[in-house]
Amino acid sequence: MVETISADEFRDRIDERRRGERSFVIVDTRPEESFAGWRVADAVHYFYKPFHEFDVDDFERETGLSPDDTVITLCAKGKASDDFAAELDAAGYDDVTVVADGMRGWSAVYDRTEVPLPDAPADAPPLDVVQIQRRAKGCLGYLVVGGREAGTADRVPAASDGSDRVAVAIDVSRHGDEWIEAAAERDASIAAVLDTHVHADHLSGGRALADELGVPYYLPAAAAERDVAYSFEPIDRNETLDVGGIDLKALATPGHTDDGASYLVGDAAVLTGDTLFTDSVGRTELQFSAGGGAEGGSNTGAADAARRLYDSLHGTLLALPDGIVVCPGHFAVANDGTTGAGVPGEPVFTTVRTARRQIGILGLDRDGFVERITRTLPEKPPNYESVIAANRGVEEPPDETAAIELELGPNRCAAEPDAGSAADD
Repeated sequence: MVETISADEFRDRIDERRRGERSFVIVDTRPEESFAGWRVADAVHYFYKPFHEFDVDDFERETGLSPDDTVITLCAKGKASDDFAAELDAAGYDDVTVVADGMRGWSAVYDRTEVPLPDAPADAPPLDVVQIQRRAKGCLGYLVVGGREAGTADRVPAASDGSDRVAVAIDVSRHGDEWIEAAAERDASIAAVLDTHVHADHLSGGRALADELGVPYYLPAAAAERDVAYSFEPIDRNETLDVGGIDLKALATPGHTDDGASYLVGDAAVLTGDTLFTDSVGRTELQFSAGGGAEGGSNTGAADAARRLYDSLHGTLLALPDGIVVCPGHFAVANDGTTGAGVPGEPVFTTVRTARRQIGILGLDRDGFVERITRTLPEKPPNYESVIAANRGVEEPPDETAAIELELGPNRCAAEPDAGSAADD
C-alpha cells in the first residue's frame, strides 16, 4: 500500500536519514530539465508521464533499484508521482511513499532555530534571535525577541497584546505564519515588520504580515528611490527601533541593491540581508538589469554598485566589533539540492572576526573587489524581474498558483566565493 506524507514529514525523514535512522531512495519523476535545474539532494531521476506504459525492467536498469528498496516518489505537484507510486506498488514494491504537493510543497518547508549570541550582562534585557530557514530555497528570515520594558530608542513599537515579550520580524516570506508561530513559542507579540531591501529571489510577505497584525511595515528609506508603489514606514540610516529594551539600529549598506540595509541588534548581532553571507557577499547587478534602479546597463550598474558594496562592507559591517554575530539573508543551495558546509535546521551564522579572516574576497583592495564581483555573473534567480516588480508593488501574481510558480528554485543572490561572481538575491 502506498503512503502519502506532507512536505514537512518528508523533511523530517530526510533528517532521520542523515542521522542514520532511516534508509530510502528519492525518485524524482519530473522532466530532465526540471530535475537538473533544482532538486532535492541525493534524488535519483526517472522520468514518468501518467497514462503511459510503465516498464519496471527499464526503471530498474536506469535506477539500480529493486522491490527490496524503500522508495519516496516526488514530482512537481504530487500528481505524477502518485500515479508512479501506484505503478511501483503494482510491480511488487511494498514500501513506497509519495510526497504530497511535490516540489511545490518542498518549496514551502521551513526550519526554525535560535542563533547563538554572545553572553550578555546579567542585568541586560532578554534577547533571542530566531532564524527562520526556508530549506529548499536557502532564504533566511529572523524574529528578534526582546523583553517587555521600553528602551530609549528613537521609536517604540505599538503596545503588545499582553504577551510577555516584544518581537520584530525581518525578511518575512509569503508564509508569515512561520513568524507568528515562532513568536507564539516565546510568548512574544510582533510589534513591527521589516525588510532589509527589495528582494529579487522570493516574494516578500512583510506587508501582508504587517497588515494582518496591524503593525508598521518598514523598508530602508532609500527604497523610495526605487519607485516602490505602496506605502511603508521609512527607516533611516542610524535610526533605531526599540524591541523590548533592545535597540535595533538600521545601518545603510547599499551595494547588493541601492536600498540595502543591515540591522544591528544591540551589541550582539547584525542581520546583513544580502550584503554579507557566511562565505561570500551579495551580487550587485540584479537591480540594474531588472530596471527600477540606477542608470546604465547591467555591467555599468554592477560595477558602480560593487564600489558601494565594498564601502558598505569595509566601512560599516567589518568595522563592527569582532564578536558581533553575522546573520545573513541566505545560505547556499546548489541546483542539486546540496548546501555545502551548511546543515539545514542548524543555525547559519558567522562573526565579524571570522568573516574578515576567512572570506577571501574581503581581503582584496577596492579595484580588485570590483573586478572580482563583475568578472563572471552567476545564473540569475528564476523569474527575478517579476519578483522584483511584485516586491516593488508594480505587479501582483494573479493567484496563489502563480505565486508558487514565480518562486520555484533556489536563491541565487550571492557572489561565488572563489570564482568571481556575486551572491544570490
